[in-house]
Amino acid sequence: MTTSSAGQPLIPQPPATVTALRQAIAQIAPAALPAFTRELDQAADQSRQASDLAPLQRFIAQWAVHVHIQRQPGLAEEFRRWEDTAQTGNAPQARRAASAIGKILDDAHAALGLPPR
Repeated sequence: MTTSSAGQPLIPQPPATVTALRQAIAQIAPAALPAFTRELDQAADQSRQASDLAPLQRFIAQWAVHVHIQRQPGLAEEFRRWEDTAQTGNAPQARRAASAIGKILDDAHAALGLPPR
């Protein structure tokens, strides 16, 4: 992953388009590209089958939030720590982790002007 100086985002938040998000992920979280491609294919298939753009819109929102978090190293590290705690902690720790993860996601949605999840 590219480093940043003094808490600055690694890259600017890209536009919420498939192409821009793919480029951002390739730059800041290349290990996530296979999941991005797989989920894009699934969303496109669902949209075609249902003649509905909602699956693609959900995909774009989900990955815009992912990029928003991952482009900020400190926030990304905090998110990963809470994910680890949610998986390995006892019940009270897992509840606290779930709450913290929810807040990070809610804040990201708000920052991007997306409706709450």
